[in-house]
Amino acid sequence: MKSQSSTLLAEVRTFRQHHPDVRYVDLIALDIPGHFYGKRYPIEMLEKVAAGSPLKLPQNAVLLGTQGGLFKIGDYCFHDGDPDANRRLVPGTLKPVSWESQPLGQMLITSDGTEAPIEFEPREVLAKVLQRLHNKGIHPVVAFELEFYLFDKTLDHGLPQFARDPLSDDADDQPTLHIERLSRFSEVLDDMAQTAKDQGIDITVITAELGPGQFEINFGHLDDGLRAADWAALFCRSTRGVALKHGYRASFMAKPYLEHPGSGMHVHVSLYDGAGNNLLAAHQQQPLRHAVAGCLELLPHCMPIFSPNHNAFRRLGGTVNAATRACWGFEDRDACVRIPESDPRNLRIEHRLASADANPYLVLAAIFAGLEHGLDTQREPIAPLNEDRTSGTDFPLDMLDAVRTMQQHPSVREKLGAEFVDVYCENKRQDHLAFQQEISVREYRWFL
Repeated sequence: MKSQSSTLLAEVRTFRQHHPDVRYVDLIALDIPGHFYGKRYPIEMLEKVAAGSPLKLPQNAVLLGTQGGLFKIGDYCFHDGDPDANRRLVPGTLKPVSWESQPLGQMLITSDGTEAPIEFEPREVLAKVLQRLHNKGIHPVVAFELEFYLFDKTLDHGLPQFARDPLSDDADDQPTLHIERLSRFSEVLDDMAQTAKDQGIDITVITAELGPGQFEINFGHLDDGLRAADWAALFCRSTRGVALKHGYRASFMAKPYLEHPGSGMHVHVSLYDGAGNNLLAAHQQQPLRHAVAGCLELLPHCMPIFSPNHNAFRRLGGTVNAATRACWGFEDRDACVRIPESDPRNLRIEHRLASADANPYLVLAAIFAGLEHGLDTQREPIAPLNEDRTSGTDFPLDMLDAVRTMQQHPSVREKLGAEFVDVYCENKRQDHLAFQQEISVREYRWFL
């Protein structure tokens, strides 16, 4: 603890030397719906926290709904006295915030690694799954890919408008994969990439996607799953901020346009032993087949994680590369679990089902749980799509069915934690019911 405190204290003092104009730092963590919550600390107080002073926030901040409200979940929120819970600073995450009007810093905080971690905190759920894998001698390497849309900054009666082409000032309303779109929007995209790098995120490939104003950003491969999920979470925050600075809105919403492709979160995962050997490539790739089988078996029972809201279910079975059944294939983007062509050293799975607005900590935890389940049970997977285009198993396509399916599955409860599963499912159930409490314009048009 003393060593960690000295490291954190050195990090804060170095930051202050390099950024003497920063007076406040946002201490932030991701809640269940994938939004950041936290507190803005004077940098002098941050130095005290780094030196060992307690850092406490309400435990139930993790349970907030999508709109920020609290739901009654067991004894939480309304019958527990709303207690505080300890958090700690995440080393290496103190970075400048460049998209605000005033100099500011930000730093991740978490309950994992404290004396009493919050069992349903997303980062803690992932930390426990990773620790179990490490205890088995399994060391994952992870890379995220995130798709998002750019919109005009101004909404039209609450509806998004196509991003304006900065060269012509026309709406970028044509689906295209052309490289020219990267040039036309280079100013905002370059700023997004540089800002992410300033946050310590390894940005690699930038792609113009098929939807109008849609792009994809790839991250470098990491042998630290927690850090990889940190990158995905922080990238969403910085990208939205940079977009507003340039007169756009950036959104990771799963399906903003019914007629255009949705936005996904693709996760590449390979598994290594302590000596650096690729476990999936051993024994003529038999462990790869077992891992795929485990992913497909648990996938239908983790749908509230992969599709965390009503809109995310709209993306499934959409116009491009979004399956409606649990399936796999070699070099096949129609599959939920794709096996990219690679040499044995880099053999990996690409999990393509999650929506871009899913919680990256929980998505990664669910993927790891599936891989672990498959390696433990050693079952053969169903036929790949390359052999049978009809291959696949059904999964829930609405939230209420999905939470029932998730909450009852013994392996999901065991691997992700029964307390987390109960809390998460009730949070999603209540969020979905709250969403239904507003009468839409279409409802009046149809039934008035």
